Amino acid sequence: MIKENKACSLPQGKTTPIKHQLIELFWTLGPAFTRWAESHMREQGLTPQRMRLLSLLRENGSMKMGALGDELGVTATNITALVDALEKDDMVTRKSHPTDRRTTLIELTARAENQLKENCTKFKDSVSEIFSAFTTTEQERFLTFLQHTREALVERNILEKSDLCSQPNKSKHK
Repeated sequence: MIKENKACSLPQGKTTPIKHQLIELFWTLGPAFTRWAESHMREQGLTPQRMRLLSLLRENGSMKMGALGDELGVTATNITALVDALEKDDMVTRKSHPTDRRTTLIELTARAENQLKENCTKFKDSVSEIFSAFTTTEQERFLTFLQHTREALVERNILEKSDLCSQPNKSKHK
């Protein structure tokens, strides 16, 4: 049973609806999973958010800052700070858009490419160890449920629709 949030409790004798329990779990698991992932970062200066941003650039090529922010689910202020820090560490560069002077594109540096080649798979293998408690079938079901959740967020214009994470059991390779 989930520990109920006392600030938002139901009248005595009422059972907490499952959808409310799911909210509590997501609120608890999101930050906890991030801490878990951070505990597996072996390279100095790489965080899960940085790794996700760099991976997006590796898969898609150069991207607009707004598109990166949308994919990561962060504000314009946060994506700017993230890109500033990565640029300072020589992991990304800003380039002018070829046809729109108001738009800046972000792209990987050779240093970032090398770090991703060396560390991305090791990092994901290490972090994904937490799912080893589930059978393959359970992992597939869990993935399907999370993809449905992502689709619901896309339908509500909270996340941008993209082919990342959209198809079960398919990975995107370049």
